[in-house]
Amino acid sequence: MNLPDLPVRTVLGELCARLDESGAAVLVAPPGTGKTTLVPLALAESVPGRIVVAEPRRLAARAAASRMAALLGEPVGETVGYAVRGERRTSARTRIEVVTTGLLVRRLQGDPELAGVGAVLLDECHERHLDADLLLALLLDVRAGLRDDLRLLATSATVAGDRLAALLGGAPVITAHARTYPVEVVHSPPVRGERIEACVTRTVHKALSETDGDVLVFLPGAKEIARVTGLLDVPGVDVLALHGRLSAARQDAALAEGPRRRVVLATAVAESSLTVPGVRAVVDSGLARVPHVDHRRGLPGLVTVRVSAAVAEQRAGRAGRQGPGTAYRCWPAHEHGGLPAYPEPEIRTAELSRLALELACWSTPDGRGLTWWDPPPEGALAAGQQLLRTLGAVDGDGTVTDRGRRMARLGLHPRLARALLDGAAEVGAHVAAEVVALLDEGGQLTDIDAELRRRRDAADGARWRREVRRLAGMVAGEGGGAPDPAAVVALAHPERLARRRRAGSPVYLMAGGTAAELPPGSGLGDSEWLAVAEATRVPGRAHGVIRLAARADEGLATRFAANLVAEADEIAWAAGDVVSHSVRRLGAITLSERPLRDPDPVRLRAAVLDGLRREGLGLLPWPAEAVRLRQRLAFLHREAGAPWPEVTDEALLARADDWLELAAVRRRTDLGRIDTGAALRRLLPWPEASRFDELAPDRLEVPTGSRIRVDYSGDEPVLAVKLQETFGWLATPRIAGGRVPVVLHLLSPAGRPAAVTADLESFWRNGYQAVRAELRGRYPKHPWPEDPLTAEPMRGTRRPR
Repeated sequence: MNLPDLPVRTVLGELCARLDESGAAVLVAPPGTGKTTLVPLALAESVPGRIVVAEPRRLAARAAASRMAALLGEPVGETVGYAVRGERRTSARTRIEVVTTGLLVRRLQGDPELAGVGAVLLDECHERHLDADLLLALLLDVRAGLRDDLRLLATSATVAGDRLAALLGGAPVITAHARTYPVEVVHSPPVRGERIEACVTRTVHKALSETDGDVLVFLPGAKEIARVTGLLDVPGVDVLALHGRLSAARQDAALAEGPRRRVVLATAVAESSLTVPGVRAVVDSGLARVPHVDHRRGLPGLVTVRVSAAVAEQRAGRAGRQGPGTAYRCWPAHEHGGLPAYPEPEIRTAELSRLALELACWSTPDGRGLTWWDPPPEGALAAGQQLLRTLGAVDGDGTVTDRGRRMARLGLHPRLARALLDGAAEVGAHVAAEVVALLDEGGQLTDIDAELRRRRDAADGARWRREVRRLAGMVAGEGGGAPDPAAVVALAHPERLARRRRAGSPVYLMAGGTAAELPPGSGLGDSEWLAVAEATRVPGRAHGVIRLAARADEGLATRFAANLVAEADEIAWAAGDVVSHSVRRLGAITLSERPLRDPDPVRLRAAVLDGLRREGLGLLPWPAEAVRLRQRLAFLHREAGAPWPEVTDEALLARADDWLELAAVRRRTDLGRIDTGAALRRLLPWPEASRFDELAPDRLEVPTGSRIRVDYSGDEPVLAVKLQETFGWLATPRIAGGRVPVVLHLLSPAGRPAAVTADLESFWRNGYQAVRAELRGRYPKHPWPEDPLTAEPMRGTRRPR
């Protein structure tokens, strides 16, 4: 076989020999070295049986098979074939079959021994896709228990070889070095307020003017590619897209050199597993789209993130495959050091119900019997298992059911598998398949009905129509009723059934509790109910955004989400008052409510207490007598401790059952009729309560016989008394069993403070004469005796005789 002179050729002999010796090996080879095409051809000559190559993407699987078949001078389907979901081109003569990792997982579930397969090549392991991590774990299990003769080769474009080698039982690591040319890195960050699409477009024009050859542009997704395509209009240059949703013909066009200069706008598919010829410049947006679950809102999907340093390096390297090149990075140079070193493994961020179903089918629901690169996070796996129980795919202990196995065979997310199986009986197999295929792929329009009408005839709908035929064939004969797409959406996502919050509002509340907004021009704004298929979170916005939905109504919602419908008496503190209603809800959506005539007193009391805890004891009336009583109790607790109760807000709320009588309270206004003074007296300890007035007296008698109120509002008890009423008072009054002296605020005849003392004896000896001199000048009509200890106390003015 006359193989092209690519760098991996130099290690093919060593690779095949080491793989034959050890049964497993790791090949580290950068993109462009030929590992995806030349290695399988070499293995086919040295390993008996079929060679199965697992690629992370359908596009890469097709491209690899086409390239290998071309090297052999044969059509695809002869020596080299491929199989992806919904499409297979193989024959009895096929020795090398390129498949997607997900398809090989399904094949393993049906045939764990992989009969007739001599070797499996796991390509691009460094990308850490969820299916690839699972496939590696299952193949290691197969080699350990069923097929120790199965050869396993893992390839990586980055230096993850040592970890892979350890997983493969200490397998040898073979490295192929790429022949690369120097690549100049130029940073072209967005100017202030510039969207990334505009920045990329500007940078593409710069690259076209400064370099020769084709320009490869990396963008996070198909929508950004469409926007940049609309912005680029360069005479004499072909602008081509490259992503997984395109038809095979359009993908092939991007992967073949053309007669004119080209700009290829690609997603991450062009990072490693595909080679785009003729590229001498790369424009990197610095962004990628990865699976992620917003657990707070319950919205799994894709999020746009900054690429890792390793991915940025890989992308830049594409400019130096055929000669010196230039890589333009659409971010400032100083930000490059802050990029993560490697991409986050998908298993750490993705929604795991599909993984959980595969593990259940493998008879290891928790996955603990498998060897993982990174084990699935327990929380995300448990959430996936709970969903499977809800869908009837597994039983209580996690064992897969017959329904679960049927769902797994469909090769869909468990939600979509449920929608297809149950939706076929409701709306017919074809309509159910149309909607499920659309939900799996995503749409351009928000209105599902409008998107389905577009897809049925559109040129870009060929792959979708092929998938519809495949899915419909798997559930043919299931019956069906009215062709309502909303029913299928509701079966897939019952928690996303949504009702408009108020008339005229574009914001809908989903049954799961998340609010989401219809974008302008959706065509769905007249519908009170929606079955939401896709909603995304937007940073900085209060609501999610509805991306794909169908018109629904309350009848459909309550039928297909019957398990979410509940009727209950709701007694709670809400909006500043007690609310007691009988409420019928669909999840978080209120369907109807009516007032309760006789609410449960226990729950009513709990609601009132909740209101007091939220809004504070200020909801209760606090007349002066009750405030003073509370202050006296606080004083005794502070000075004497137990058994005198603590009466802070927190303490009183904690002991509400001991002092608050709430039997007559049904609404906030009823709280205003509570006698808080009488209520507080319920906290007085027995038998100490009999000494309460003695230990913390409300009033104290002074020498004139007046009974004056003690002020307990501060840190110390205070008695404010006119100085003349204390003549003859020999000792400072003490309370709390004699432990605490009362602070005397001695007042002038006008009631203004003249002196403050907690030691009356000392005041008479040392302070009185100075105070007397001052007061005599101000109040000459009042007697100010030289000896206050023998003078007669007086309340008012008494002229000297």
